Amino acid sequence: MKTWQIAKPAGQPGTAVWHADLAGIRLTPACARWLSADEQGRAARFLRLQDRDRFVRSHLALRRILAGYLGRDPGDLCFDHAENGKPELGGSDRGRLQFNLSHSGAHALVSIADGVAIGVDVEVARPLGDVMAIARAHFHAGEIAALAGRPAAERTMAFLACWTRKEAVVKALGTGLSLPLDSFEVTLPPGPATIRSWARDASRWQDWSLHHLDLGAQAVGAVAVARGGESCALYRLPSDDESL
Repeated sequence: MKTWQIAKPAGQPGTAVWHADLAGIRLTPACARWLSADEQGRAARFLRLQDRDRFVRSHLALRRILAGYLGRDPGDLCFDHAENGKPELGGSDRGRLQFNLSHSGAHALVSIADGVAIGVDVEVARPLGDVMAIARAHFHAGEIAALAGRPAAERTMAFLACWTRKEAVVKALGTGLSLPLDSFEVTLPPGPATIRSWARDASRWQDWSLHHLDLGAQAVGAVAVARGGESCALYRLPSDDESL
C-alpha cells in the first residue's frame, strides 16, 4: 500500500507543512484501525457527523504523514501530551519529530519540524459578521488599527490571516488561552508574516519564524516556528486516488 509513503524531499528545509484535502482521504475499515482508542473515543463525542468525519480524516492524514517521515506503519504510532498539554509522539518515537495539526472545512494542515516547537493553523473563508468587533475583543492595538485601515471587502480575509498567524504562535507554544492574543502583535498581508512585538519579552519575538501559507482563495493558513530564520516548505498530500 502506497498511501503513507511520505518523506521529506531531498534538499528541502527540515520544517514543512503538508496540506491535505480531507475529501480525498478514504474512510476504509483498514484505515479506521490506525486510530487509537483515545482518538476513536474523541471522534465519537462529536454530535455532528461532519465534525466527526473531519476529525477522523484529519487524524488519518496526520498518521500517514508522520509514519512516512519515521518509516513506520500509521497504526503503530502512539501519542502523548507534553506538560503543557500539547500533543507529541510517544513510545519509541518520543522526541523524534515535533508536529502540529489544524483543520477547517475540507482543509487540514500538518506541520513537521525537527527539534523545535512548531504550530500551524488554517481557517476557511466564511461570513464572520462584524470582524472589527471580534478584533477589538482579542487583537493587539496595532493589529486592530491595521485591520481598520483595510477596505471593508478585504477585512474578512485579512482578519482570518491575522487570526491564523496568532493561533499558530499560540499552538507552537502550547499555552492555549493562558497567552492572551493581545499580548503580541503580528503583521497582516500583503506584507511578510512576522511577529512585530511581544509584550512578555521585547526580544523574544526575534527568535521566531512566521510564514503565511498560500492555500488558494477559499482558505488561509500560517505556521510558526520557535527559531529565527527558519524556512518552511509547503507540500500537498496526495489523495488516496492519486496514491493508487
